[in-house]
Amino acid sequence: MEFSDLIRTGRAQAKLLRGPEAPPLRGTLCLTGHHLLLSPGPQATSELWLLLLRSVDSIEKRVASDSGTITLRCKDLRVLQLEIEGVEASLDIARSIEALSSLESVITSFPFFYRPKGLRLGDAWHFHPPERYYKRVARETNAWRLSEVNEDFSVCPSYPRAVIVPRSVDDGALARSARFRQGGRFPVLSYHHAPSGTVLVRSSQPLTGPQKRRCAEDEELLRAVLAGARPGARGFIVDTRSSQAAKQARMTGGGTEAKTAYPGWKRLHRPLERGQPLQESFVRLVEACGDPQQSTDSWLCRLEGCCWLAHVKEALSTACLAAQGMEREGACILVHGAEGTDSTLLVTSLAQLILDPLSRTMAGFQELVEREWIQAGHPFQLRCAHSAFSHARPKHEAPTFLLFLDCVWQLGRQFPLSLEFGEGLLLALFEHAYASPFGTFLCNSEKERCLCEVRTRTHSLWSGLNQPKEQRKLRNPLYAPNPLAIWPSVELQSLRLWQGLFLRWIRPPEPSEVAWEKVWQIVTDKEKTKLSQPTVSASEPQL
Repeated sequence: MEFSDLIRTGRAQAKLLRGPEAPPLRGTLCLTGHHLLLSPGPQATSELWLLLLRSVDSIEKRVASDSGTITLRCKDLRVLQLEIEGVEASLDIARSIEALSSLESVITSFPFFYRPKGLRLGDAWHFHPPERYYKRVARETNAWRLSEVNEDFSVCPSYPRAVIVPRSVDDGALARSARFRQGGRFPVLSYHHAPSGTVLVRSSQPLTGPQKRRCAEDEELLRAVLAGARPGARGFIVDTRSSQAAKQARMTGGGTEAKTAYPGWKRLHRPLERGQPLQESFVRLVEACGDPQQSTDSWLCRLEGCCWLAHVKEALSTACLAAQGMEREGACILVHGAEGTDSTLLVTSLAQLILDPLSRTMAGFQELVEREWIQAGHPFQLRCAHSAFSHARPKHEAPTFLLFLDCVWQLGRQFPLSLEFGEGLLLALFEHAYASPFGTFLCNSEKERCLCEVRTRTHSLWSGLNQPKEQRKLRNPLYAPNPLAIWPSVELQSLRLWQGLFLRWIRPPEPSEVAWEKVWQIVTDKEKTKLSQPTVSASEPQL
């Protein structure tokens, strides 16, 4: 089907209301296959307004005698209102937006048509391959190797082509272990902690079932994990399900690692919410934030009732548990829940931020997101199909990646000098995960991205974010490298609502945001002063 077949009315006169802080725009509204545009006209001082249709989460329409009003609720939490001349034109435009914003075909999405100036196709896709992190691991230990057992994605459709595994385990054993794990997600290396010689490993649940099945190759794989660490190392299995949920999973073919089959490993249950309950928590929080008429008591009650900050607390607590096990207990950590594509990745990525100074740099954090979320098989297309405003009943949607970004923001707030990036990068990642002109967050796995030729036909988000003009908005001007682990306080009194995301379209900029710009100006002026000062020779007398 052509885009033109879905556009009932392509042009109308309209007024755009963008929120309490932005002045209204009047002009000609135009609809294309991927965008909604409003041109203020040749006499206006404002620029062309542009909205990617993929970012529309829900549409509400009302009509009067000779006009109509369309309310667009966006995935980035903006609420826009269009007042359009003509009832028929209003209804036609609303129906067209509904159709074009919900196209399911990946290859018809805007990233396959986006060709920005200054960027070339293929740029930055090579920045973060699995081989790059393996080279770092290989400099620290020879106990691990890079395996291409999944080169054609036949062993595990949600893993990348290459994974890091114990050197002593051959590819045949890996394939048999994969058949014993849900979705084929056998244990692979997530992070090597050089100071303690221990590792962080992730997988999906074992398929023990009611018969308590075993797999010799899977048991061999986890023995090899301990053998490759320091002598006498033990292991903890952090299961992100409750013990009751794990027992129920066993009755349907899943399960847990039996103590007798995996000596040296101890299982810990740290349940993390996922799926529909997490999505509903997100929806309730956004609803509370969007109600300006409520009293303070009502606001505090609704904030507590949505449980979002409780989810932040549990995610950070579990990540701290995994990190402490490695650094302070000298233990290896295996993290999994059921599928291993949601809460598992949340824990492993946060644990690395806590322990690894390189993950807290701009380049290191981008690599962490690429390696632990995108390449690791988080199903972005399913989880981010809708944000908080959709009227459709949630199917696969869940804001797990947003929860990760919120946890990172909490770390940055508690350790303001330790992250090289600021809130701007986190906001950008949130927006691009839900709707983006770049191809980085398309599809649900590397296999799907390969089938859709995403790497050769779309631009990488990293190439866009790493442009010099973008860096000022993304970097932390106060950054000072911190070689130590950063241990956050996870008490609810220490956690804050991320106002920069949940309230940014509702209230005016906070003084802290204005101060951020002033700090940048001070740092920039200081650097210019240093460059302009003549250097003093060591032989010259100094006053």
